[in-house]
Amino acid sequence: EVQLVESGGGLVEAGGALRLSCAASGFPFADYAIGWFRQAPGKERDNIACISVNPSNTVFADSVKGRFTISRDNAKNTAYLQMNSLKLEDTAIYFCAAAKLDPANGAYYYTPTEIRAYTYWGQGTQVTVSS
Repeated sequence: EVQLVESGGGLVEAGGALRLSCAASGFPFADYAIGWFRQAPGKERDNIACISVNPSNTVFADSVKGRFTISRDNAKNTAYLQMNSLKLEDTAIYFCAAAKLDPANGAYYYTPTEIRAYTYWGQGTQVTVSS
């Protein structure tokens, strides 16, 4: 059974930090790129960070650039999102997702910031930033 399970969400004060984890199972984790998305009430689900099978290849949304860091530990089948200097507008449900790559060349089938690039999704974890 394919699973992606997010954890680490919770309530944190503005300016604080939180680290989210995404534990994967049931598929070859190391062969998939990982994306983090978030969805605030009344808004669409947006990509905030991506990491490819080469962990040096990362992308961040402008809204989190310089504050968030994405990483992965293939030995643990786990990806992480380190969130620093949290702001009220970071409040959202955070999702991790896995993107299958083209086996011919290791490339994404779609732009890695797009939802359609991702095959598997977790259930989400709530992050609430308070003043």
